[in-house]
Amino acid sequence: MNPSVSSSVTGSVSNAQGSVLLSLFRYDYTELLHNSSFCLVPRGRRLGSFRFLEALQAACIPVILSNGWELPFSEVIDWRKAAILGDERLLLQVPSIIRSVGLDRTLALRQQTQFLWDAYFSSVAKIVSTTLEIIQDRVQAHVSRSGLLWNALPGGLYALPQFFTDPSRFPFYYAMLGTSPSAQFTAVVQVLAQSQLQSQTSPLMKLIVAVAKSTFCAQIVLLWNCDKPLPPGSKWPSTSVPLTVIEGRTKSMSSRFYPYDVILTDAILSLDEDSVLSTNEVDFAFRVWQSFPERIVGYPARSHYWDSGRARWGYTSKWTNDYSMVLTGAAFYHRYYHYLYTHYIPANLLTMVDRMANCEDILMNFLVSAVTRLPPIKVTQKKQYKETMMTQGSRSSRWADPDHFSQRQTCMNAFSGWLGFMPLVHSQMRLDPLLFRDQVSILRKKYRDIEKL
Repeated sequence: MNPSVSSSVTGSVSNAQGSVLLSLFRYDYTELLHNSSFCLVPRGRRLGSFRFLEALQAACIPVILSNGWELPFSEVIDWRKAAILGDERLLLQVPSIIRSVGLDRTLALRQQTQFLWDAYFSSVAKIVSTTLEIIQDRVQAHVSRSGLLWNALPGGLYALPQFFTDPSRFPFYYAMLGTSPSAQFTAVVQVLAQSQLQSQTSPLMKLIVAVAKSTFCAQIVLLWNCDKPLPPGSKWPSTSVPLTVIEGRTKSMSSRFYPYDVILTDAILSLDEDSVLSTNEVDFAFRVWQSFPERIVGYPARSHYWDSGRARWGYTSKWTNDYSMVLTGAAFYHRYYHYLYTHYIPANLLTMVDRMANCEDILMNFLVSAVTRLPPIKVTQKKQYKETMMTQGSRSSRWADPDHFSQRQTCMNAFSGWLGFMPLVHSQMRLDPLLFRDQVSILRKKYRDIEKL
């Protein structure tokens, strides 16, 4: 064989093998990152390195080998909780340093890398928002966020210091700091189109009386978003707790989640005017909420699903074993979410909700799940609730309107587009009172009338 031909063939084979190995290497690189606990991050052409963000995204603990590099947002982020800071002049010591990191700390470091990536680096919008919020903390130092707010879930972008600078006032830090919410709640009832207010047997009147009898109720606030004139005070039932009526300024759906100054308790019981709840149901749900103050806890549950045929998210009200939303027509949550709903959600989404007169409850579920990364909590619900909601009250026309569900599916896709991901989490957990449905004397049960209804 001609030597030149042989050389050419050998070179071609070698180049082909090299291309295959290179493609395999490129394919394995991402997988290798995800399967690694530690990733070396040496300096690049300049002081920093884009390998740093790659490691964060892959939950690989960055081992920084770039002396003098000021890490991103180091003014507020404690990188010692997410990275190993090595010395590029002492490379031979790196293996022993890594081997000295225990399994518990390795797990904590990897979890922190994921939190920091999701909270501050996962999109250009979050990087810009983080930059602006840090600048705001510099300018308004008297209401700046503490290190805990920046370095613990859900992060500084969700912990608005205008609400409180004390971390113990935020529901998602109660467990970490060993604090608890206040032992009372404020019931906020939205009135849209009440037509039988004069009757003491109307759903709204019965709801006010039942809620006021709760030993945990501090006050009842009625949001009068109805076109009818406000009735005189003599028409309202006599209650043992203060009853405050707020006339809606804009009569919008989002006004139910405005952070009204009159609300002083940590817990809010959000109610529709035609909600049907007994005092026992209110008391039990509040007890459950006290154990899960960062979540929505309530009765009417709904779910989402992926519609592969239409390549979009769908909404369903079918009663199944799992759920991902608890509607705010009868639910407890922390009052901070009123503040976050009003001041964090983009104006165009709030306008969309108000224009449709729909979806405000879904948007609140999206917000809380995005903050907590947890599902809501469903509690015992009497069987008659569904039939009652479908046949009586001012909202019955909405339930029967075929456009109602279509609008809600449109909303879900708009909300997930805003966040960049689907925050809702499915759950099959339902909490019932002790001895609920057990074959024992009704006198032994604390919430006696729940199963009788």
